[in-house]
Amino acid sequence: MSAVPTSIVLVDGEHYPPVTARAVARMREAGEPVVLALLVGGGEKLGTRALDLGVPVRTVDDPERALAAALVETGATRVLDLSDEPVLYNSRRFRMASIAVWREAAYVGPDFVFTPPHRPPVPGAASVAVIGMGKRTGKTAVSGAAARAYRRAGLAPVIVAMGRGGPAEPQAVAADVDLTPEILLGWADRGRHAASDYIEDAVTTGVPTVGTWRAGGGLAGAPFHTDYDRALEKALGLDPEVLVLESSGASVPPAAADATILVVDVHIDPVDLHGYFGLYRLLLADLVILTMCEGDEGRRRAEAIEAGIAEHRVTRPSVVRAVLRPHPLAEVAGKRLWLATTAPRQAGPTLAAHLEDVHGAHVLGISHALGDRRQLAHDLGDRAPQADVLAVELKAAGVDVVTRFGVEHGIETVYVDNRPLTLDGDPLDPYLLSVAHLARRRHASAGEEHG
Repeated sequence: MSAVPTSIVLVDGEHYPPVTARAVARMREAGEPVVLALLVGGGEKLGTRALDLGVPVRTVDDPERALAAALVETGATRVLDLSDEPVLYNSRRFRMASIAVWREAAYVGPDFVFTPPHRPPVPGAASVAVIGMGKRTGKTAVSGAAARAYRRAGLAPVIVAMGRGGPAEPQAVAADVDLTPEILLGWADRGRHAASDYIEDAVTTGVPTVGTWRAGGGLAGAPFHTDYDRALEKALGLDPEVLVLESSGASVPPAAADATILVVDVHIDPVDLHGYFGLYRLLLADLVILTMCEGDEGRRRAEAIEAGIAEHRVTRPSVVRAVLRPHPLAEVAGKRLWLATTAPRQAGPTLAAHLEDVHGAHVLGISHALGDRRQLAHDLGDRAPQADVLAVELKAAGVDVVTRFGVEHGIETVYVDNRPLTLDGDPLDPYLLSVAHLARRRHASAGEEHG
């Protein structure tokens, strides 16, 4: 691999060869260190003679795989796109850009530049990133499941959660702190975001957590502003063996995790997953967890996503299908229960059946308006006053609306964790532990290389 930054140029046969050669020559005259040209398709204007561009030319059948391999082979830090429609149409260009950025190379065209996000290595502990394609796909649920599995395996995990409601300064919550509904409501009344992801993680896992904020999110997941480096420093001070780096929305933690889990709601638009910079996130992934795989529709969508992932041929992440099920953090057996959730209305019967069949509760009613305070307050006035327990996911409105209602009416509030399970109802521990072990091997190997 060259120690001098170099470039790869993408060309096609829809341009007359002398025009392409002239453009490459201009680039090189301007100081662009082009070391390889990939002929990515098209043949209308190509003759029988070999394409002479003044640099090695490689004709490729699979441009995506070829680019991924060439970037490793040459160590190029820039990919220059001299192609055009119809060979590299826009969605294909985004896929090529995803590959370049994944390999830490800029992707440059006449009027666009995509640069790799700054993701420095994490020193001091192996790390597993949990990323997603958007909001409410199950990232926090998977991060919590991973942390619990790692704790049971003796791996001393610490969660670092980056969120749009994170604290101004990185904040840590110690292991097994008893954060009661009354404590969280008091925090909310004093203006603190009492349901930030790092607090939810602490309540549902019992492992140490660190929270920080982020603002904005780029196409490849980079935040515009964040204190993530300081949060990592605080987390490493807790002496973890494995860090769980929980992302926010479609953002990606600004750190080069040793292994990555991608959480995908099966109802995603395939264009968003396989096009734009969805492919970048797929390329980062060692494990893809497909959530919301309910019923025949979920099965069909999962099969389509799995087929699309298999077609990429650049990487081969493991894939597992999962559902999310409510898990009350206190005993609810034999109690009349009212539930507030962010889950869609069509999930209501499944959630109620799980709470009754598995946890022994008697479900009086469900509100699906946890993201709509006005509707939530209206729903509370319906069946909630007859309940023994108000069960609620730990979200902002879950504290300052539902918890407050419970305190004012003398009704017990129990927070509910969403637990990811296989379609057979089993925990995801084997899959999550395999990623942790992979992260530890990679971290150890990287340490040996730099030692």
